[in-house]
Amino acid sequence: MNETAKIRILIADDHAIVREGLRWLITTEPGMELIGEAVDGNDAVRKAHALHPDVILMDLVMPLKGGIEAIAEIKQEFPEARILVLTSFAEDEKVFPAIKAGALGYLLKDASPQELLHAIRDIYHGTPTMHPTIARKVMAELQHQSDLPPTAEPLTEREAEVLNLVARGLSNQDIAQTLFISERTARTHVCNILRKLHVANRTQATLYALREGLVHLKKE
Repeated sequence: MNETAKIRILIADDHAIVREGLRWLITTEPGMELIGEAVDGNDAVRKAHALHPDVILMDLVMPLKGGIEAIAEIKQEFPEARILVLTSFAEDEKVFPAIKAGALGYLLKDASPQELLHAIRDIYHGTPTMHPTIARKVMAELQHQSDLPPTAEPLTEREAEVLNLVARGLSNQDIAQTLFISERTARTHVCNILRKLHVANRTQATLYALREGLVHLKKE
């Protein structure tokens, strides 16, 4: 990504006062640009498709369509979308579905402005980021994951490279360009990784990378 370009941000939140605070924070921050605001889940999906923002700040509880459903729909049609959940809810029934739907980060609304700005930059660069409370939940869940251990066949050196790039949010096309391989080969590597790790999708593979230290969560 162009390091000199402004980070183009879409806000999705049904509370006007929250949008106003985020608008002020983003528009006064050098290197960031607010390109749109959505007031419900359907509006978020429409504007994500129309505007192709670099980062989407997504509330979870909104009218017409919830944030988790909106995330899944956006990711289905816009796989490169980088979505940062910004919510008041830290319950497991919100956290894990949001991550599984494709959110790259999860921040609570009690975070400081600087924490939010830092998280936006992390998400923009494809680095997963989580509020410490959420990080603890994720790590605890990982410790009690499927009884099925990873296959006895270890990841190859190339697969480890690909997993690291998957954890950074890169698409198969981006991985192919980074490693100078074909997109088909990149896709094959990703499929092999999911099979060996006994995970169902790229988000779960990212969580594995977090657990193994390939991506580091911020500490309190």
